[in-house]
Amino acid sequence: LHSITRVISLLVIPVGISLFFVNFFNSGGVSGVDRIFPAIGQTAGAIVGMVPAGMFLLTSVALAVGIIRLSRKKTLVQDLYCFEMLARTNVLCLDKTGTLTDGSMEVNEVVILDKTVNINVVMGSFLNSFKEFNQTSLALASRYTLNTVLTPVNTISFSSSRKFSAVSFKERGTYVLGAPEFVYKAADRNLMGVIEDRQKKGYRVVMLAHSDSYISPDGSLEGVVAPLALFILVDHIRPEAYRTIKWFQDNGVETKIISGDNPLTAAEIARTCGVENTDRCVSLEGLSLAEVASVADKYTVFGRVSPEQKAALVKSLRMRGKVVGMTGDGVNDILAMKQADCSVAMASGADAAKSVAQLVLLDSNFASMPAVVLEGRRVINNIHRPSASLLSTTIFTLALSLA
Repeated sequence: LHSITRVISLLVIPVGISLFFVNFFNSGGVSGVDRIFPAIGQTAGAIVGMVPAGMFLLTSVALAVGIIRLSRKKTLVQDLYCFEMLARTNVLCLDKTGTLTDGSMEVNEVVILDKTVNINVVMGSFLNSFKEFNQTSLALASRYTLNTVLTPVNTISFSSSRKFSAVSFKERGTYVLGAPEFVYKAADRNLMGVIEDRQKKGYRVVMLAHSDSYISPDGSLEGVVAPLALFILVDHIRPEAYRTIKWFQDNGVETKIISGDNPLTAAEIARTCGVENTDRCVSLEGLSLAEVASVADKYTVFGRVSPEQKAALVKSLRMRGKVVGMTGDGVNDILAMKQADCSVAMASGADAAKSVAQLVLLDSNFASMPAVVLEGRRVINNIHRPSASLLSTTIFTLALSLA
């Protein structure tokens, strides 16, 4: 519609000037003043016919009706024109947590590596040292009772880039909890084999380790870290995920999984949900944004992805001519959602993610997505069909004016 308007604007100016002079010299008035007003009226009448005002009205009404229909399906539309991108989406980027899974986890297994440590006391005091909880700490808190046996003196909060949290306890050194590859850097083949075996089965593995050193005032931690235990967590896959993924793939929409988890874990969950080509998975840990952009269309599952890398992936796909939809529910998804052609958030997600999303699924149900896409396609088709007849009026008026 914008392209049509620009073309018509370029044509209307010279055609309008020509019409005015033709009408001016062909008017029946004797004086110049008597000729000007009839010429203006005749020219204005022709120009009004050249403006496709009906198409603007049609588009606004069709989109408004679509928004009302989607509201009945518990979907909040925050951008009137996102329907077009939604209908044309051919690549859908999904954040695993909160989309394929419901965001909740539970401890499936605990592998004790150092039996001299009282894990119940350490984990209870560790978790009690933080005021904010994520899904991982909530799952651990349901297994270990919070306590104040150990006295914390300094902490490092978990972040998506750091991938671990740490607490220094009085006279006990520092305990570190997080992703194994970020916590423990030594090459223990037996331990790595245990971790990789669980990750290939779709479990999230979290390691608890200990260091005799303490967290420095600048928030860094030095010293040798020794592993104490592995916590094997299971994500709860949404029961409707398989059916929804299959619908998108049957309708020609390519699915890509972008996750901060280990790529093996994310790939197994994606495979369980029916995502194709999950063997093409890669970890983006340590890759530059340029390197991330170069592999965007080569893999299906991306693991250990930072917020900036998520945005780079989406931007790279768009630069390759793809129409990209992005779903997310966390603060770390915001940059990628802003880069996407159409962004979708879950109502159960972070407020910041919902504020930047163009569509919000109020029931936080991923199974609602096919109905939303179908509604978008229906709206676009309803605009396309009568647009030809409305545009023909403009073309006919231009042709008569030129004749």
